[in-house]
Amino acid sequence: MATKKLNVTPLHDRVIVKPAPAEEKTAGGIIIPDTAKEKPQRGTVVAAGTGKKDEPVTVKAGDTVLYGKYAGTEITIEGAEYLIMRESDILAIV
Repeated sequence: MATKKLNVTPLHDRVIVKPAPAEEKTAGGIIIPDTAKEKPQRGTVVAAGTGKKDEPVTVKAGDTVLYGKYAGTEITIEGAEYLIMRESDILAIV
């Protein structure tokens, strides 16, 4: 999947993440209604800042990451939903 270049550059240790779509079905095949879907905790890094003075950012655009359930702030850029969060909110690179 090609990542689209954004006109937004995060500052310092901030990262912009495109959340993965929420699960539509359970493992057993039951369709989940929109009201019961959990927030995704996985996404793709779209842009990353340069890091703090002594701590460069370790993630880069295109990385698939796991983050906390309540991590980040929801933002809309050019009609698409993204999360902007500190790199420390990211738990792992998948």
